[in-house]
Amino acid sequence: MFDIKENLKKLPDKPGVYMHKDRLGQVIYVGKAVSLRNRVRQYFQSYGKSTPKLRALTSQIAEFDYITCETEMEALILENNLIKKYMPKYNVLLRDDKTYPYIVITLNEDYSRVLKTRILKKDGNKYFGPYSDVGAVNMMVELLSGAYSLKRCSAQSFPAGFKPCLNYHIKECSGICTGEVDREEYRKNIEEIVDFLSGRNKKLIKHLEEEMEKASREMRFEEGARLRDCIVAAKTLGDTQRVTMVKDSDFDVVLPVAAEEEGEKAFMLLFSVRDGKLIGRESFDLQAEESDSLKALTGEFIKQYYSKWAEVPKEILVEELPEDQELLESFLSEGKHRVKISVPQKGHKRGLLKLAQGDREEMIKTLREKAESGREKRQTLKEQVALVMEKGGWNREPADGKEYRIESYDISNTNGVDSVGAMVVFQGLRKIRKDYRRFKIKTVEGPDDYASLREMLERRFKRYNMGDPAFGVLPDCIFMDGGQGQVTAAKTVLDNLGLDVPVVGMAKDDSHRTRAIVFATGQELDLSKSPELFRYCGTIQEEVHRFAIEYHRNLRGKSAITSVLDDIDGIGPKRRNALLSHFGSVEEIKKASMEELMKVEGMNKASAKAVIDFFGLIDGKQV
Repeated sequence: MFDIKENLKKLPDKPGVYMHKDRLGQVIYVGKAVSLRNRVRQYFQSYGKSTPKLRALTSQIAEFDYITCETEMEALILENNLIKKYMPKYNVLLRDDKTYPYIVITLNEDYSRVLKTRILKKDGNKYFGPYSDVGAVNMMVELLSGAYSLKRCSAQSFPAGFKPCLNYHIKECSGICTGEVDREEYRKNIEEIVDFLSGRNKKLIKHLEEEMEKASREMRFEEGARLRDCIVAAKTLGDTQRVTMVKDSDFDVVLPVAAEEEGEKAFMLLFSVRDGKLIGRESFDLQAEESDSLKALTGEFIKQYYSKWAEVPKEILVEELPEDQELLESFLSEGKHRVKISVPQKGHKRGLLKLAQGDREEMIKTLREKAESGREKRQTLKEQVALVMEKGGWNREPADGKEYRIESYDISNTNGVDSVGAMVVFQGLRKIRKDYRRFKIKTVEGPDDYASLREMLERRFKRYNMGDPAFGVLPDCIFMDGGQGQVTAAKTVLDNLGLDVPVVGMAKDDSHRTRAIVFATGQELDLSKSPELFRYCGTIQEEVHRFAIEYHRNLRGKSAITSVLDDIDGIGPKRRNALLSHFGSVEEIKKASMEELMKVEGMNKASAKAVIDFFGLIDGKQV
């Protein structure tokens, strides 16, 4: 299991982003830190108890993950992107596209302007950012517009008699509307601004420093203070952000990690940049030998991973070019845009590659520690399930000698209508989704969960006795979602079918929290002293409940949509679906004429008349 105390000791003293997760592995909070070591530790000290929100958050933290960055600015931007991706429960969520501001130069206008915006568009304009310091952005937009007397208004044409606005008269605008501005000179000014915002800011900063010193000598202290603030803002925006770029906005960084020790897995580390933003990091296990080269791992991963994607980024950055680089590029570019595989040598992309390499070293350590923790966790769980077996009087090892196979069942309905059953399967900690099964309850009238459970279990285990391969494996134990009543219902079915399968219940307290394992004899195993088993039961209950409700909702939705059409003589499932597909809704079908109905595939004159007669009668009309 994830040992929080031990993992806190291993946190690096570096900037980065951390992700707190609950017992189900869901990200519940994303934060940034100047020092991951100092910041994450605070949650498990007095800071984590300082407010009700923090107390609620820390009570649900089962594990944490992190991504290192080079600077706090990179961590801030990455934090923003991950919050959008995961929508964590305990983060403040901004539910629109307005996040950090950009500076945009309106190149699609005859006389460009410098503006602040919060929405990045593909409109031919040039965007810089995003920036976290809104004040610095406002100051720089004002500074650049004023220093170069740029156009301020949004007007694109100036008819005869057009009068200049106040900005012209106070010399804040050169007066494009007067026709006196040289277009070539204006364009050169815009190019200088682009240079400044691209990071080539020494010339402007030096000029501002000279002006500030001059103002100070002349005792124009207010002007000197304004220039000082402008210099600070210029330097702030000059601190380039490798996490967000304005060129080559979609690409991936692929880094291989070979297995160095026996029993280890090789894996690939993938950093994805979309719309200029680093949106996250993923790892992919590889089945490989120790002798496989990093070039070979990279080439095989690129081939297999990207062949599944309809859209491949235009560029894939790697440490070493795969041996079949040109072939892979042709393969990925077929029928699409040109895809390039490259090793970046300089600039933002080289910086991002170095960032990924640094994070890889941390991740290697983390994954190895997690692998060891996973082995310990699986062994602990195996021992605790064995304890459940022992308490129930069963002396059983897992059928495959490795991990116990667990099945769980649940019923879902609305006041007894559209009752369904769900079966989920776990092999140790792993969900075996291919073995999940759904049952539509056929013989039970009304909200009788026990009877519905018995029907579902009879159908499942009769199929096993008949040799049906879809139900061909017996579980080592059944964990029923419920107490002694559900356990008794299951045992009755199994006994009648001559099957010896252990059954226990997962009972909840008045707060709907799992509290104990329940046996058919009425004995209970308190889970408060078995945290691993407690989390395991909670995971099983969440999954079987989700699977049952999902099926019930789908069934109920279909029933609500089609029940009216199902009552029409001569309208079966095919004609019903064809009508709904053609008209879009029952209301539109009601309005349709005989001719319109007959145009639908599968419909004839008799069936069309049946529809018209049916709805005419319902609406109280004589057709």
